[in-house]
Parts: sequence; structure tokens; C-alpha cells
Amino acid sequence: MLKEIIVGILLFVVAVVMTMVGKGGGNFYVVILAIAGIPMYQAATTGQFILFTASIAAMLVFQKNKSVSWHLAFLIGILASLSAMGGGYFSHLFSGFSLKIIFAILLFLAGALMLIPISAKKNKIDDARFGVVTFSAGQNIIKVNLWIAVPITILTGFASGMVGVSGGSFLVPLMVLACGTPMHLAVGTASTLIAATSFMGFSGHALRGDFNPKLAIPLAVITIIGGLIGGKFSLKTKPKYLKQIFAYTNWVAAGFMVVNALYTKGIISWNFFGK
Repeated sequence: MLKEIIVGILLFVVAVVMTMVGKGGGNFYVVILAIAGIPMYQAATTGQFILFTASIAAMLVFQKNKSVSWHLAFLIGILASLSAMGGGYFSHLFSGFSLKIIFAILLFLAGALMLIPISAKKNKIDDARFGVVTFSAGQNIIKVNLWIAVPITILTGFASGMVGVSGGSFLVPLMVLACGTPMHLAVGTASTLIAATSFMGFSGHALRGDFNPKLAIPLAVITIIGGLIGGKFSLKTKPKYLKQIFAYTNWVAAGFMVVNALYTKGIISWNFFGK
């Protein structure tokens, strides 16, 4: 019973913090469930399911406050999904261990980039310039330079597909740094994208019979509550602090990825709760 309580608390905390910054936190969910002794395939399926439910809950909060850009979500979502397919196809060229170490380095760099101060004038792009598209979301006007956003989106999707994650840790930096999107809008839009990708990932696992509703549904209730709270906290938090939280949690995720890599090599064991 104590183990279930600890797992529930950890998942709740992850859901709150990750939805605050639009990251999802699927890698944290899977690691927590695996540490609790849940078989890896079932942990991955459950992790995708609770990631989907938490993201949907957060998305509803952001949508109610007009903090979701559907145009940007479709643009990034389509490009990232197609390139992720390519990344998954070519992932066999690298060992799982090397992929995870590379991904951990990318996580660290993405977090560091979010701490770089950006001028308030960063998004003043000439509308008439070829390759510039304008999106609106609520009171926000986003001018996206496709010459910058498209290649970065493709590289992000490709890298995420190679490692087999949703790419949530890169979506917010992509929108903020490459598309000039305000932080709150980037977080809300990222939640929408994560909900879509996690649902597709969950569907694939579930079709193989790895879904255990008795385990997943109670945990989903916990993460839904966490997602709702995280979304509301995000809207009340200054962008400066959201960027700092994003950077620090990205670094923690990088550490988790290294631990996962070491586990797959048999260097460490994480069944700390016992059999």
C-alpha cells in the first residue's frame, strides 16, 4: 500500500510541474512506474495513457484562457510527426545507449537555451517578407519565419523519433525561440501537441495488449487533477519563472535519461521498491 501511495504522489507532482511548462513528462512517468516494479511494456503503455489524460486536462485550461494556437499546433504537429517517422526508421543505425546519451545532451542544451534573455522586439518580422506567416491566438499575433521554424521543427521531430519520445521537452523552446511565441501560448499549444502524440503512442501499445485499465485509470485520475492544477498555476506564473522551471526540469530529465541508459546497459538496477 505504501508503494502505491508513493507512486501516486510522485506522478501527481510530475503532472503538476510538467503541465506548467508544457513538457508532458512521459519520460518521468515511465521511469517512476518501472522503478515501482511494473513490467516495462506495461509501464510504457500506462505512461502514455496518463500523459494523454494529464495533457488533455491542461489543454482544456489553456484553451479556456485562449492560450492555444491551433494554427501553430497543426504546422508544428504535422512537420514534427512526419520527421519523427523518419527518425524512428533510421534509429536502428545507432545503439539504444548512444541515442539516450545524445538525447540527454540535447535536453540539457534545450534547457540552457531557454535561459537566454530574448528581446521584446524579437518577433517584429516584416509581414511582406517571403516565407513569413502570421497566426493569431486570442490577443496574440505570431509571425513565424518558416525559413527558421521549418528546419528546426524537422530536426526536433527527427531527434525525438529516433529516441522514441514525444519531444515535449523541445516543443516549447521551438515555439519560443524559433517562432517567437509568448511563453504562456507556447505552453498551451505544446500541451495540445503532447496530447495528440501521446494518444497515438498509447493506441499503438494498447493494440498489442499491454494496457491494464485497473492500473492505468486510477493513476489517470491523479494525473488529470495534476494537469488541471498545473495548467492553472502556469497561467498565473510569470514567463520568466516558467522558463527557469522549464530549464531546470529539462536538466533533471536529462539526468533521468542517463539513468535509463545505464539501466538498459545493466550497469544499475532501479527496482528499489522490491519485487
